[in-house]
Amino acid sequence: MSARAGGAGRRWAPPGPGITWRLLVSFGVVVASAGVAATVATLVVAPRVFHDHMERAGLTPGDLAAVHAEEAFRAAVTATVGAALLAAAATSVVVSVLLARRWSRPLDRVAQVARRVGAGAYEHRVPHPGLGPEMDDLADAVNTMAARLEADDRWRARLVGDVAHELRTPAATIRAYVEGLQDGVVALDDETADVLAAQADRLARLAADLAVVAGADARDAPRSPVAPGDLVAAAVRAAAPRAGGADVVLRAHVVDGLPAVDVDRERLAQVLDNLVANALRHTAPGGHVDVRATRAGPDVLLEVADDGDGITAADLPHVFARFWRGDTARRHDDGGSGLGLALVRSVVRAHGGDVDAVSPGPGRGATFTVRLPAAGGRALS
Repeated sequence: MSARAGGAGRRWAPPGPGITWRLLVSFGVVVASAGVAATVATLVVAPRVFHDHMERAGLTPGDLAAVHAEEAFRAAVTATVGAALLAAAATSVVVSVLLARRWSRPLDRVAQVARRVGAGAYEHRVPHPGLGPEMDDLADAVNTMAARLEADDRWRARLVGDVAHELRTPAATIRAYVEGLQDGVVALDDETADVLAAQADRLARLAADLAVVAGADARDAPRSPVAPGDLVAAAVRAAAPRAGGADVVLRAHVVDGLPAVDVDRERLAQVLDNLVANALRHTAPGGHVDVRATRAGPDVLLEVADDGDGITAADLPHVFARFWRGDTARRHDDGGSGLGLALVRSVVRAHGGDVDAVSPGPGRGATFTVRLPAAGGRALS
């Protein structure tokens, strides 16, 4: 057998003593300590105390009654202490075995569930053993881990299906046009070239967005303190041409004295760009989109609000899901990949913040709020 069996870089070692032996040793130490204390008391302390009482009773050390009384006292104390120590030792063995069995069963159950979860059977859970809050916390931790892995596994399966669905339409369109070109049914004119280029761009956008979302949770990207006002100004400046072309009023609002946020500037710029683009896409000509930077307690809020299509209450919990499509006008059937808002959430959470969306209802606009922790309370704006 290899010295590294069971995992690369991990040396094999023989199993240590089990919980039964550990408890026995612990109780044995306690009993031995009690035995030493009892022996000292029996051989040193108790005889002196008894002898003093005998003298106070008027008996001299040479009296035969005193001698027999002291011998009887020593024998009685020795027998009593010895019996007590034997009873304590026997009790420690019994208690050790009982406690070991009581604790080993739930621990074995935790180990079994952990092994099954590690093998991919995420549906298994650990019941509360009822041995106190520590064991209940351990069971809750294992169950939380299993639930998270189960949810991640379901998400991966959904993601594969969603990506396949997103790829199917442009791939089928390109294949149909290529076959038409090969058969001479379709001419390679400007219209055909535009269709093929549009579908190729759609595939490229999907691939790019998938790559960004896959790396959005990385927490080792370089960060630096950035003024929230700078982020808002950059987002408004970048979206101004599109807003003008759509006849939508795009405005910036920044509260004075905001502390900086410690972020990856490029990633946060992408977050605001996605939110502003989403707002412009769903705001009718003549409407308004406001990009605001405010503060709520220790956090900085970056808000993008519009008075456009709005979102139904049933759809709000799902707007940040990847590839999700609802029944409102805020669908992903407008040429986007359906990953913009999912990317927003991933990036913001990787920065220790969160994002949410609120809307009074269809036709009444929506507000997306990014909440980020302030960077040491330093005011840069």
